[in-house]
Amino acid sequence: MRSNTHMGKLHMVTFLLLIVGGLNWLLQGVFGWEIGAFLPGGMAGLSARVIYILVGLSAVVEIIGHKSTCKQCNAMPASPIAPTV
Repeated sequence: MRSNTHMGKLHMVTFLLLIVGGLNWLLQGVFGWEIGAFLPGGMAGLSARVIYILVGLSAVVEIIGHKSTCKQCNAMPASPIAPTV
């Protein structure tokens, strides 16, 4: 089982990468700029691809681990799922 320190660091890294991804979308929408275009090799370069992959993986990690790291979600009582008829 992973320690809280390890999970806290993972959450912080994934959160920061999601901020980078969100800012990238903002810059793209408002100014037509891509953060990856400013990296060595441009959008087709290895560094841009690695960053985009890491941002995508960060989203997956946050989706999977959201319930365990979100203080607001942890404060909500669990509601049972109603049976379907």
